[in-house]
Amino acid sequence: MHAARNRTIAITVGILPALIIYLIFAILPILQSFYYSFMEWDGFSDMRYVGLANFIELFQDPLFWNSMKNNIYVVLASVLGQVPIALFIALLLNRKIKGLKIFRTIGFLPVVLSTVVISITWSLIYNSENGLINELLRTAGLDFLAQNWLGDSNWSMIAVLVTVIWQFVGLYLIIFLAALQNVPEEVLEAAKMDGASEWKTTWSITIPMIWDTIIVAVILCISGSLKTFDLIYVMTNGGPAHSTDVMALYMFNETFSKLQYGYGSAVSVIIFFFSLILIYTVTKLLGRKML
Repeated sequence: MHAARNRTIAITVGILPALIIYLIFAILPILQSFYYSFMEWDGFSDMRYVGLANFIELFQDPLFWNSMKNNIYVVLASVLGQVPIALFIALLLNRKIKGLKIFRTIGFLPVVLSTVVISITWSLIYNSENGLINELLRTAGLDFLAQNWLGDSNWSMIAVLVTVIWQFVGLYLIIFLAALQNVPEEVLEAAKMDGASEWKTTWSITIPMIWDTIIVAVILCISGSLKTFDLIYVMTNGGPAHSTDVMALYMFNETFSKLQYGYGSAVSVIIFFFSLILIYTVTKLLGRKML
């Protein structure tokens, strides 16, 4: 009895510091955002309660809906780009072939690079005058295909999405590799002995056995995409003509550029609920598919 109680006390003492930090730096800011969203406040003067006025103004702003639309593009491009590419590469690298291990390190490299470094590097690649892409096109005699990739609203979002996909493929690559290495070798060998092709084995055995990992990767991908900010801020700052504006960047500009802390908090509340609904829906759909 005393041993069980001591064990409970030890666990509580061990968890308590982390729990306090989490409450202060995660839960408290969320609650404050909810509170500020009902206020009109510039960060300096006294707050004034305005009820749902911030939310009404928010839903009437076409720039907000534009940023949400762009965020959905980022989510779709990330989920349909990062996850399948990472899974495909992981399946290749999981084979017992010499010389492939170095590609694991290379694939993870973009994840550990600073987002600012990545943004500047890709901005130089997209440069309309002497960027790598346009130089290659001109060298190949395809001058007519050269574009102002980040300065043209027709191409800017596509250029940003390519960068976003490239940046985080390595993260999901490592996650999938870890999952694949936990697939029992004897199960795969038994499938081969039964005459199953490599494609059939992968689709019918390997994928189902790592399905939970795929769901986790998709959830991480969605949550990360909805938080996209720094890369776009450095590359385009939402331009040209708000063509690459996303909700986090819209919130930042409204809060810190226009000093509308109440309005910015309302945006953060919408992002919070939008994330919850989207992640819950995707989790249910993927879980049902597995069943």
